[in-house]
Amino acid sequence: MSLRRTSSVRSRPTDWPGYGLAAAVVVLCTALSWVIFPYFELSDIIMVYLLGVVGVSAWTGRAPSLLASVLTVLAFDFFFVPPYFSFAVLDSQYIVTFSVMLIVALIISGLTVRIRGQAESASERERRTAALYALSRELAGTRGMKDLLDVSVRHLVDVFGGRIAVLLPDAGGRLEPRAASIAPFQLGPDDVAASQWAYERRQIAGRQMRFVPLLASRGIVGVLGMRPDEGHALDPPEQQRLFETFSNQIALAIERGLLAEEAQTAQVGIETERLRNVLLSSVSHDLRTPLASITGSASSLLESGDSLDARTRHELLQAIHEEADRLNRLVQDLLEMTRLESGAVTVRKEWHPVEELVGAALGRLGKRIGPRPVLTRIPADLPLVPLDGVLIEQVLINLIDNALKYTPETSPIEIAASADDGSVTVEVADRGPGLASGDERRVFDKLYRGQAEAGRGSGLGLAICRGIVEAHGGRIWAENRLQGGVTFRFTLPVKETPPSIPPTDG
Repeated sequence: MSLRRTSSVRSRPTDWPGYGLAAAVVVLCTALSWVIFPYFELSDIIMVYLLGVVGVSAWTGRAPSLLASVLTVLAFDFFFVPPYFSFAVLDSQYIVTFSVMLIVALIISGLTVRIRGQAESASERERRTAALYALSRELAGTRGMKDLLDVSVRHLVDVFGGRIAVLLPDAGGRLEPRAASIAPFQLGPDDVAASQWAYERRQIAGRQMRFVPLLASRGIVGVLGMRPDEGHALDPPEQQRLFETFSNQIALAIERGLLAEEAQTAQVGIETERLRNVLLSSVSHDLRTPLASITGSASSLLESGDSLDARTRHELLQAIHEEADRLNRLVQDLLEMTRLESGAVTVRKEWHPVEELVGAALGRLGKRIGPRPVLTRIPADLPLVPLDGVLIEQVLINLIDNALKYTPETSPIEIAASADDGSVTVEVADRGPGLASGDERRVFDKLYRGQAEAGRGSGLGLAICRGIVEAHGGRIWAENRLQGGVTFRFTLPVKETPPSIPPTDG
């Protein structure tokens, strides 16, 4: 929707086509009147000329209408009032006729021009209102500073044309272009100085390019730069008012975007602080418990070591070792969770057989597994999988350790793997009490521990598993087994053809 053509038409100094149209209409009316003159009265001839005046007034401006009014009186006198083909008047009553005819023509032309001007003004107001409504509606439904600025520039170009740039201040108060109708948009040294002056003084500045401060309720939020295609495109008052209204709407939208960014930053800060407090309160007990046990056992050995029998000393040393190992696992989980959330974990994928990773995980947990039966079902033809061996081994260790914690010592643990179209699925199943209803999803949340898990873990192991698996492009989930227990499954994508394993001799 463009309003530029209306302003350019109004700014023309002389309407020569209008004058030509007025003369042509008078000639046409005269020709028509000459044809009907033998059959109609002079009053009817006057109506023909007045009709022509109405037509000229409807299509041209005030000056051509005045010219048509005068020409109709002269033509009527010259061609249809005795003596013919002369401006002389024999009967004085025609003087009154000419005067009334001229007055009526002027009144009709004036009213017609006024009505036409009001219609054009109403149409222009409608176009301005539609343009503002379109801008306001799209700005109201747009989120994000970049999208807000792009929408603003697009509407400004549609309505005013020319080159548009929106400049916003950086942290040091220096303006920089954030959106422009032409990218990249280069400002000259004079333009840079003018825009900064407009921002600091909050006044319009610039010669070739006009810089308008964007003022909102909290103060100035930026500067709008415009270089029109026509040098005087913004000279008409209605164009200036429209441009000012557009600027106000854009300033309010930018302020809303800035407030949204500030609110989001504040919310992130609040959430970070909340998570930090939750983390501290959650792990404080888990940290203090092994430290207290280690401290107590060590104090007993130091104070009464000589008087204790060998069995008691062994039990105290065993307690120190187990609690230190527990504390070490907790610290490792905290560090691993921190690395995952900060994005410091880099997945280095290589082709690995799943059975080797399962064997490595079982080997590291050998002492904790003890005599517990572990059943594995891994097909011999399972393809190689592109994965980070260290990270996926950690996933298996966490899942197996989770099954060891929450199941009876004599219950078996089952580990299986299978291949599907474009992925490999690995599962770790147990015969424990299973998960409470609704915990199938929540169990992977950071620091979440079910009622049956209170005091047994840090609530980070499964969250670490989810982070590692998702970093590989897979997914992990939990399901209760019909016969009792729970199965944890995770998938790893295999998008490429795995290399073949050469057969071994023997």
